[in-house]
Formats: sequence, C-alpha cells, structure tokens
Amino acid sequence: MGPKFICRKPGPKSVEILERDRKVISPSLTREYSFVFKKAKGCHVWDVDGRKYLDFSAGVAVMNIGHTNPVIEKAIHQQAKNAIHAGFSDFYAELPVKFVEYLLTFLPKHLNKAFLSNSGTESVEAAYKLARWHTNKKWVIAFKPSFHGRTMASLSLTNAKPVQKERFYPFLPVKHALYPYCYRCPFKNKEHDACTNLYLDVLEQKISECDKDLAAIFLEPIAGEGGYIVPPKDFVQGVKELCDKYDILLCDDEVQSGCYRTGEFLAIENFDVKPDIVSLSKAIGGGIPLGATVANEKIMDWLPGSHANTFGGNLLACSAGISTLKFMREKKLGQNATKIGNYMMRRLYEMKERYELIGDVRGIGLMIGVEIVKDKKTKEYGVKERTDILCKASEKGLLLLPAGISSIRICPPLILTKKQADLGLDIFEDSVKEIC
Repeated sequence: MGPKFICRKPGPKSVEILERDRKVISPSLTREYSFVFKKAKGCHVWDVDGRKYLDFSAGVAVMNIGHTNPVIEKAIHQQAKNAIHAGFSDFYAELPVKFVEYLLTFLPKHLNKAFLSNSGTESVEAAYKLARWHTNKKWVIAFKPSFHGRTMASLSLTNAKPVQKERFYPFLPVKHALYPYCYRCPFKNKEHDACTNLYLDVLEQKISECDKDLAAIFLEPIAGEGGYIVPPKDFVQGVKELCDKYDILLCDDEVQSGCYRTGEFLAIENFDVKPDIVSLSKAIGGGIPLGATVANEKIMDWLPGSHANTFGGNLLACSAGISTLKFMREKKLGQNATKIGNYMMRRLYEMKERYELIGDVRGIGLMIGVEIVKDKKTKEYGVKERTDILCKASEKGLLLLPAGISSIRICPPLILTKKQADLGLDIFEDSVKEIC
C-alpha cells in the first residue's frame, strides 16, 4: 500500500518521503495535506520539490517571530559554543534564571515564579499538579470544547475530539462545563446577558458537585483546537468572580494564544482578568521546544522533589527564548498582530456576506477562526467543504490549518505585512469560490 495523497499528487521528492514516512512514523499524527517541509524564511515555507507557500499556520502558532529568524540563529549558535545542556533540575545555571527574569517583565506583577519545561502539555501538566499540590484538593474543572494537551493530566482536561481520548480511560478527576460557543449557543433565543449567565450557572453547578474539594478551573481565553472560539468578555470575568467566591485557582492556558498572538502578551488580558497560574509554550522559544508554568510564589510552594524534569531550563531553549521575547518587544509584534488582524477580520466579514459556506468569522489579533458550513440556515458543519478549501488553498500556495469540527484557523507569523495578508486572503477567497 502506497502513501495516501491528500489533495493533488505531490512532486516526486515528496512522494518518496511520504512513502518512507508511512513505513516508520506513528499513524497517530494528523496531516491535512501532502506537503513535505524543506525550508522556511519569514512568512514563507518551501516543500522538498521547491514550491513556495505563504504560511498562515506558523508551525501551529509557534513561529510568531517568523521562520529562521536570524536573531534566533545567532542566539543558538553562540550558546552552542559554550554548552547545550546543564541538567538544570540538579545543577544551578544562570541562563534559565535570566530567561525567567526577563519573561516575568511581560507578565502581571503577581506572577513571579516559574517552572520550566519543554512543551505545552508539560506546562499544563505542571499547572495541574501545582494546583492540586497547593490546594490539597482533588477535583479540577475544564470546559467543553477545550484542548490542553495529550499527556494524562492535560488529556483529562481536554475535551475537543473523541479520538483524542478514546481508549485512554480512566482519567483524572476532572469535570467539564460548557464553553460559550456563541455561533452554536445551546440556549436559543436568549439575550446576551441571559445567555452568559446560563453558562456561568452551569459552571457554578459543576463547582457545587465538587463538594468543596475543587482545586482549580482551567480556561483557554480563546478555545484553540476546539475551533478558535472567542468567549464573551463578561463570561471570562464571571469565571474569575466564581473562582474568587469559592477560593478556586484560575489556571490560564496560554500555550497557543499567548506571546502577543491576540495583541496582548496574554490573551486573557483582553478580558481584564488576572489568572493565578499561567501555562506558556509554542511561540515562547522561537521554534525551540520550551514551556513555562508561572504563578505567584505563595502558590508555587511545592517541596523539592515534588516536580522536576530533565530538559526543563535547557540552555539552547532559554537562549532562544530570551532572544524571541526581545524581538517580540522591540518589533512591537503585539501592535502588528492587532493592526493586521483587524484588517483581515474586516475582509473576512465581507467574505462571510458573499459566500454561503462561511458561517462565522471570529478572533482577536492574528488568532482568527472561520467556520465552514454547508449552508447558513441550518449551520450544518461543512467538514468536507473545509477539507476541500484547505486543499485548494495549498494547491494555490497557502498553508492553513483546521480547528474544531469544520473551522479553519488563521494564525500566521506576527511579522505578517498587509501585502502578505492580502495575498493570503485572495488565495483563501479564490479557494472558497471554487468550492462554492
């Protein structure tokens, strides 16, 4: 059996690599089309057959500062000459301390201590363990839909797609409340305020079910894998009010939405809410695996040996992380994300009016979701149509990613220019036209 070609048949070099991949790589991975990565620069990537693409995926919201950024290349090269690994969980080193000190300047002042790891799921896993350690309570509440990772604690929190959890039961003690999905709100014919209150009522009921044994609520300020869903501001504020009322920790998952993707360094800042624990990863290392779990020192009170890892505080990652944060700040990527994101949203709203397949457009900054439907009256999920649009766009030179059941996520590097935004949106619109 040969490789599966998604969209049109790729070039000869791609075909050969796809066949080798099929033989040795776990089939658990998801690939949307038969694109084989070769190299990248800025907002563009090339496949192994030499074809150039505009990248509206940023390596799954990782390459906020653009691909192959020379600042990161220089940081990695200079650090590699001295040392790559220090064993930070057992030996002291200045570079991880320097990274954390600088990271804290981007965060609310009450967040003043960090645990370093290597990925998003690890940063959430650490937040989960820290919340349970600090409170000495058992239960945790997350939302549906939500995605927090694939290791067992973060997977217990996750509630996005059945396949992600199938056959992995039993999970840790987690309850799920409804995440506000305004386009598909189950509370029909309700005014906004009443609808928000109903979501909060469901959450408060879940809190009561935990019988005063609730450690934390885990929240994505914008649901990522679940469909790039933006909740109402008063809902997020209401979650925080319930946390304060019942003495519950609010754990903010910023793995995908952080690092200026929404204009603010933390997406939750758009809602004027201060979390108790924050999980960061993806873009924070400029492409080098790096995660951070940040809290106040009164919360991060666990004892030596209660949590550690081998590669957290890796020297290359911390060097890249410092340079990444400096680049984001100096180049004002948050401002650019807001400016270009607002422009793209206006164009996408116009497309929504023109095309039956576009049911909803939502987002903040350069974290934008476009929900594809079969028709707007029934709002029936356009699963095949979404795949067809992704394929058409890739054939025309634009890389996009799916999210949720039938949404498309637009999460380009934050260095994106207006000219590049227009080019990408022109390709996207042409692809929608063809499928229509």
